[in-house]
Amino acid sequence: QVQLLESGGGLVQAGGSLRLSCAASGIVVSDNAISWYRQSPGMSREMVADITAGGSTYYLNSVRGRFTISRDSAKNTVYLQMDSLKPEDTAVYYCAFQSWRIYWGQGTQVTVSS
Repeated sequence: QVQLLESGGGLVQAGGSLRLSCAASGIVVSDNAISWYRQSPGMSREMVADITAGGSTYYLNSVRGRFTISRDSAKNTVYLQMDSLKPEDTAVYYCAFQSWRIYWGQGTQVTVSS
């Protein structure tokens, strides 16, 4: 049974930082691609960052240079370090794993005040 549990969201002022965590069970994060998505009210869910099994990373253009995805194999956890946050980064952030279907975590709210 695959389970993903996000944490680390909160309220931060513009220019601040947060680190999101995605603790996984049922899969080995270092053997799989794990993604971070976000969804704002009235908007479609969009992929923010992705890390492959080989360690390659992908970033949405609007977050490249400000967000960093990484993983800790010992903790079986994927992180999203978010720096220089902007009000437009406000959203619910989800981690995801896709095999024959996509598994989502419950999400964690990030709110950036101006």
